[in-house]
Amino acid sequence: MTATAAGAVVLAARGVRLAYGAHRVLDDVDLDVRAGEVVALVGPNGAGKSTLLGVLAGEPRPDAGQVLLDGADLRDLPLTDLARQRAVMLQEVRVSFPFRVREVVAMGRHPWRGTPGEADDDAVVDRALVDADVVPLAGRTFPTLSGGERARAAFARVLAQDGRVLLLDEPTAALDVRHQEAVLARARTAARTGCAVVVVLHDLTLAAAYADRVVVLADGRVVADGPPHAVLTSALLTEVYGHPLEVVPRVGTDEVVILPVRRPRPVGDPAPSAHHGADQPADHPADHPAAAAARPCEVVP
Repeated sequence: MTATAAGAVVLAARGVRLAYGAHRVLDDVDLDVRAGEVVALVGPNGAGKSTLLGVLAGEPRPDAGQVLLDGADLRDLPLTDLARQRAVMLQEVRVSFPFRVREVVAMGRHPWRGTPGEADDDAVVDRALVDADVVPLAGRTFPTLSGGERARAAFARVLAQDGRVLLLDEPTAALDVRHQEAVLARARTAARTGCAVVVVLHDLTLAAAYADRVVVLADGRVVADGPPHAVLTSALLTEVYGHPLEVVPRVGTDEVVILPVRRPRPVGDPAPSAHHGADQPADHPADHPAAAAARPCEVVP
């Protein structure tokens, strides 16, 4: 990976538009991504987050506008050169054959074949396995992994590619809490070494904690772009998501927790049982009043 001066614009979208038939998915999007920063793309379903990430990666190509890598249009760059510069983690990772995890991670080294960087392949793969916490899985075949394990293996492959731009599409969606934190902490480490990182996230609290900038999209447009404290406000998020959201400061820190505002439980409404009705008498039919009272998830008008 070639180092880039921190703060330099590495990847840029200029007037990007994309439509599928009559449906405009991206509408005149401008975005700068700088070396040394983590940029989180957030917004409701259908806002254009994953599509924008794909356009930044080079696929699909926009109907209008440009995506520039170091000032060069992506369309003018050979695919091998592009693969050495940026690594992409998709939402869904599919491997058609029963490759072992180490083999899948090593696929990230393919762009470096025939270059001096090829000599580092084994060391880079070893480090990626450690960083993504998949060393214990290295000998497993990919189809035998759980969804979260597959996501971690895919993240390891991205790290092994050793690009200076990381494009991560919902990398935490299938992960438990520990691995969510670990993946985003590793993304921050990559930024500190000069990488530019763009990550699509649904968890707004994670975006607030790990991103240097948050870009909010809605209906294919950028509606806000700036530091988390300036962008992630209750008023803006409530408007964009169409549901009241509260930004709650964590006492004694500069962090926030972002929570949906829920209607309070009616007085006298029993709390959901951890056993989900385990105390229901066995001789009550499902439509008996006692059985109805034991169904805490049922909504009664």
